[in-house]
Amino acid sequence: MDITKILNVKNIKLNMVANNKEEVIEELTDLLVADGSIINRDDFIRDVWRREAQGSTGFENHIAIPHGKSSAVSHTTLAIGRTQREIPWESLDGSDIRCIILFAVRLEDQNTTHIRLLTQVSSALADDEIIAKLLKEDDPNNIIELFKEQD
Repeated sequence: MDITKILNVKNIKLNMVANNKEEVIEELTDLLVADGSIINRDDFIRDVWRREAQGSTGFENHIAIPHGKSSAVSHTTLAIGRTQREIPWESLDGSDIRCIILFAVRLEDQNTTHIRLLTQVSSALADDEIIAKLLKEDDPNNIIELFKEQD
């Protein structure tokens, strides 16, 4: 899967102002609303929180991968954000979060595209060098390249 068809630089924000988990979800959702990927902000955010209630999406090494499978999504995409401060988030290793990869998934894609995207992103996140770059890289194009290499 070519992640560049799903992810673009407009949906990467490396200087988020969010101070907590709720603000993180809202700030990244706003990027997706602005590019037309989300057609109903409130419904999408509700679906993200519904998924969070099933179990935290905190990964490890300061990364979280929240997602919403929702009828509010017009086309499946990702938003990536990095916060200026650590955000408390229930993660596998107990670390606070600095980098968030928000999945916005159309219901029609929940068993196909979503699984392929999750596999590709998880594969990238298994590499400590990629995680280090995610936490430091300042060029959104280079962030996309990190995931493209995993294709």
